[in-house]
Amino acid sequence: MKKKKLSTRPLAVRLKTTRKRTLSSQKWLTRQLNDPYVQKATAAGYRSRAAYKIIEIDDKFKFLKPGAFVVDLGAAPGGWSQVAVERSGRECVFAIDLVPIDPLEGVTFICGDFSESQIVQQLRETLPKAVQVVLSDMAASSIGHPQTDHLRIMALADEAFAFAQDVLAPGGVFVAKVLRGGAEKDLLTLLKKYFDKVVHFKPPSSRKDSAEMYVIALGFRP
Repeated sequence: MKKKKLSTRPLAVRLKTTRKRTLSSQKWLTRQLNDPYVQKATAAGYRSRAAYKIIEIDDKFKFLKPGAFVVDLGAAPGGWSQVAVERSGRECVFAIDLVPIDPLEGVTFICGDFSESQIVQQLRETLPKAVQVVLSDMAASSIGHPQTDHLRIMALADEAFAFAQDVLAPGGVFVAKVLRGGAEKDLLTLLKKYFDKVVHFKPPSSRKDSAEMYVIALGFRP
């Protein structure tokens, strides 16, 4: 009698209770519990599954080099900063967010609005030299209207680029989240005026049903 082959596929996790949760909240939580990247991030000690997005982006474009000074915009909860520390080194990563985050070893955190001149000045006074990489995984809260959500996240990407222009050293790198929807083409055109190479990239860890992708601009020309 043949033995049944045991499946190596993990069993789906189900919510133990749905009390006081909306249907959309239940669906989101179920997806999170069964997301392999969420499980990997938890096992590896990363603060979010988004850590794997920057890992995959950097594995392809290789800009988080040892000793490179990195600014992580909208850093909370800190997953991207964790990866930046691992690859660029301690004391090389500067994280900025309106929301306070728990301390991360090797990361200098500034709480405030990166678009304000005093925050830029504070960063300049903190940094020992010019920045090689500016990262932005920021996303405005969704209101469920695709066109409006698209414009809101593109506005954040535009602000992140304006910040990058102020702090990036020649040859620097800018990475920002965008949403497909049309306006991202304008940002791409603008970036090509200031960088040697500009591409779009959707990392494998980005959910297939998500409109998000990342713009990677390499070789900054002030």
